[in-house]
Amino acid sequence: MTHASASRSFEVSPPAAFAWVTLVLLGGVLPLGIIGVAWLTHQQMHGVSFALIVIPCVLVALLLLMRRRSVRLHDGMLDVRAALYRKRVAVSELDLQRARIVDLAERTELRPWLKSNAVSMPGFHAGHFRLRGDFGKAFFLLTQRERVLWLPLRDSKTQLLLSLERPQSLLDALAAS
Repeated sequence: MTHASASRSFEVSPPAAFAWVTLVLLGGVLPLGIIGVAWLTHQQMHGVSFALIVIPCVLVALLLLMRRRSVRLHDGMLDVRAALYRKRVAVSELDLQRARIVDLAERTELRPWLKSNAVSMPGFHAGHFRLRGDFGKAFFLLTQRERVLWLPLRDSKTQLLLSLERPQSLLDALAAS
């Protein structure tokens, strides 16, 4: 393998606009609105100045974290970065015979169910989740539910689900490595 082909990145599908809007509404507008209503009704306002500084800072941090999305194949390792989370898996651990591009509208058992350690909002799921039934656990970088690359591991209890612009190109690269 040449040095140029030893490392390859795969474009992650961007989150839909409603994911960004949801984050801004729930992480910024709603808390600031509650503070504004309390201030207008002359409620006790201890710590308001602190909240007015912290809420926008937290919102900016969350927006920046939602932009941290990457999938890279490097020297036999698949490296996935999603918000605060990172998953590294050796290609040899993947069960490529079972790997598929799936639509989560049809494969409901592969949808994120219970968060173990993750960020989840409509249109964006990143991190570790439990799946329904006997499907075990999964690491998600999910920005859309159609054309999701499902990569089960050989242990049959762990999988990766990735939203990529061209999921077949990663599947082909994994098979070739």
